Amino acid sequence: MKEEKAMAVSEESADTRRTIPSLKEHFVLVHGIGGGAWCWYKIRCLMENSGYKVSCIDLKSAGIDQSHADSLLSFDDYNQPLMDFLSALPENEQVILVGHSAGGLSVTKACHKFAKKIRLAVYVAATMLKLGFTTDEDLKHGVPDLSEFGDVYQLGFGLGEDKPPTSAMVKKEFQRKIIYHLSPHEDSTLACMLLKPGPIKALTSARFVEDGEVEKVPRMYIKTSQDHVMKAEQQEAMIKRWPPLSVYELDSDHSPFFSTPFLLFGLLVKAATLHFGCSFTNPPS
Repeated sequence: MKEEKAMAVSEESADTRRTIPSLKEHFVLVHGIGGGAWCWYKIRCLMENSGYKVSCIDLKSAGIDQSHADSLLSFDDYNQPLMDFLSALPENEQVILVGHSAGGLSVTKACHKFAKKIRLAVYVAATMLKLGFTTDEDLKHGVPDLSEFGDVYQLGFGLGEDKPPTSAMVKKEFQRKIIYHLSPHEDSTLACMLLKPGPIKALTSARFVEDGEVEKVPRMYIKTSQDHVMKAEQQEAMIKRWPPLSVYELDSDHSPFFSTPFLLFGLLVKAATLHFGCSFTNPPS
């Protein structure tokens, strides 16, 4: 496993352009809790302008999907749009699957079920647990702890006030401070307008059965060093427990698609070259 810090993209982008194969990869981008396909708008633009094929998924209750988060009680229900998308791909097509934050659970589930269709799995400040939330340790490492910021959650109780919450969203007054503190103000403003409650009951029910398929998919992890949501020690713990092929680090908040889009794009381009035998070497200086 190699670990590298992302360098300035001005020289790197020129270098990676020289190594981009003529057959462009298909990237499938999966958002985190409360987000949506819209989160990736900068990355999608950069990728499509470079000739890559890009698909951004709205999971149930996210983005333009009309489902209500409080109605989703199982992870499989929440994750169904991604499963449907991958199932519909031609048998001979492979994608690079990228998950942000809780979207890492969706990526792992997909690797269990559709290993042959996934060339590479990329986790961006994401929950990376081989079997989902099966132990207390999994919850400790994979669930954000925002208690230091106070009473930050707006909760939904779809099963009744006397039952555990079924949805959660960071209150608007805390969103920039916690999720987007290094991002441009226009992006954090957009996000505050578009974020929706996330189905926490469904997400925390994510459990996967060991079947051997998941290990057939190479993985890459992109750490975010100034992350207030998925903290550095949590990211490190998950990497140590289930080591990926390569690890990179961005000097970013929890939302590098807003705060460091060019650097994130550069790392994803590196991911695209992996299949063609280009190893992860030190970024150009």
